[in-house]
Amino acid sequence: MIRIFAYDDSRERLHSLQALISLSDHLEYLGDAENCENVLVEMIKFTPDVVLMDINMPIVDGIEGLKIIKSKFPHIKVLIQTAFDDSDKIFESISNGASGYILKSDSPTKILQAIEEVYQGGAAMNPAIAKCVLDYFSPKKNLDILTVKEQEVLKSLAQGNSYKMVADQLGVSYSTVNSHTKHIYEKLHISSLGEAIAWYYKNT
Repeated sequence: MIRIFAYDDSRERLHSLQALISLSDHLEYLGDAENCENVLVEMIKFTPDVVLMDINMPIVDGIEGLKIIKSKFPHIKVLIQTAFDDSDKIFESISNGASGYILKSDSPTKILQAIEEVYQGGAAMNPAIAKCVLDYFSPKKNLDILTVKEQEVLKSLAQGNSYKMVADQLGVSYSTVNSHTKHIYEKLHISSLGEAIAWYYKNT
């Protein structure tokens, strides 16, 4: 019997999950909550095997709840469920110990399969989420991480133009070029024009 506790700020969603799980002989729905404010108390009281965790909830959200659970009860499997595939939150969840990540739009069958997979030690992941993960870890050989305007600024700088020359060339102000350059440094995790130019030629 797989023991399950659910977190979601939608009472309707929680009712649906309870109804779905109650249909399976080997799954037990222990209870639920609309946020993670009392997550420690609930984990101690219910001792679930798997937690279905919504991300966006009031007061204490799912990411914070995940961190608390994994720090105090590392053996509990946490399956993240959300309505959208937000890359930043996917990686924050995975890096903090989530065992899987599914979309609320996934079919009932897929949700049940995901619960069983994480319980057995697997890593359940919606195909769209899996693609995000693969894209994130694949080598970047292009400028997609920068906006079109940032790419134009970097290209012009790499050609040896000064900030003023770039501004004249692109028809923008000096301060705009300066702002774009700061954003480029932040996104590429660098701190000098030389590094930016080297990155440009390496990735184009």
